[in-house]
Amino acid sequence: MLQVDASIRRALASEVPLISAIGTYIVGAGGKRLRPALLLLVARAHGYAGEHLHDLAAVVEMIHTATLLHDDVVDESELRRGRQTSNAAYGNAASVLSGDFLYSRSFQMMVAAGEMRILRILADATNVIAEGEVLQLMNMHDPDITSEQYMRVIHDKTAALFEAAARIGAVLAGCDAAAEESAAGYGRAIGLAFQLIDDALDYNGNAEEMGKNVGDDLREGKPTLPLIVAMQRAQGEQRELIQRAIRDGDTDSLPRILEVVSACNALEEVYAVARAELNKARGLAQAMPAGEYRDSLLALCDYSLQRNA
Repeated sequence: MLQVDASIRRALASEVPLISAIGTYIVGAGGKRLRPALLLLVARAHGYAGEHLHDLAAVVEMIHTATLLHDDVVDESELRRGRQTSNAAYGNAASVLSGDFLYSRSFQMMVAAGEMRILRILADATNVIAEGEVLQLMNMHDPDITSEQYMRVIHDKTAALFEAAARIGAVLAGCDAAAEESAAGYGRAIGLAFQLIDDALDYNGNAEEMGKNVGDDLREGKPTLPLIVAMQRAQGEQRELIQRAIRDGDTDSLPRILEVVSACNALEEVYAVARAELNKARGLAQAMPAGEYRDSLLALCDYSLQRNA
C-alpha cells in the first residue's frame, strides 16, 4: 500500500500548483484504500506480482477519489474523513476541475499499462459509476424509491468499482473465466455490503468516528435503505414524518426519525442484507488459492460488517 500511495503521489504531480496542492491534500486525508487493496489481494492470491500491480491499484483509488471530489460538490458536503472536504477548503470549481484531472491522469496510466482488457474494464466501471450518480441525483427527495431502485444505485455508484478492482486483480494474474468471475463477484458483494453499512452508520454512527456528520444523507434528501425499510414498517404519522423529511431534507426531525428507525428495527434489516452479501463474498473467497492473501480477503468480510466508520 505504501507503493500504491507513492504511485498516486507521482501521478498527481503537476506544473499547475493548485492541482498538486489539492492532490497532496487528498492523499494526506488517508482513507481505507479498500479498492486498491482488493486489486492487490486478488492478484497476489492468484500469484501475480508483476510491474503494473501498484500503478493499476493507484488508478482504482484515483478514480474513486475523483468521484468523491465531484460528489462532495454535488452534495455540498463540508466534512469527510474528519476534516474539510476539498470543495470546502478550495472551492467548488477547483474541486470539480481537479476531479477531471484525476480521471484524465487515470486513463493515461491505464493506457501506459498496455492492457486493452483492463482499459475496457475500468472504462466500463467509470461509466457505470457516472450512471449511478445520476440515478442517485434523480432519486433525491423522492420518498417513493423502492429497495430495488436503491440497490441498483449502490451497485452502480459503489460496488461497480469494487467489482472492477477485484476483476483486474484476476486478469493480471491470468485467471481463467471462472476464477475471474468469482473474483468479480467477491468484489461486488463486498462493495454492496460496504455501502449498506455506510448508509446504516448515517443513522447510528458517531460523527467523530465516522469523520462526517450524522444525518448527512437525510439533509441531502437521500432515500437510503434504513429509511425505505422504516417507511415500509411504520404507520401513519411516523411514515409521513420520514416522507416529509426526505422531500424537504429536514434534519430538524432527525431525533424523531432515529426513534422510528430504531422502533421499526430498520437497521437490523439493513445489516441482515449486508450479512447476506458478505456470506456470498466469503464463499467466493474460499474458492481462491489458500494463503495469507485469501485469509486477508476473508478477514475483510468481518471488517466490513463490524466497522464504525
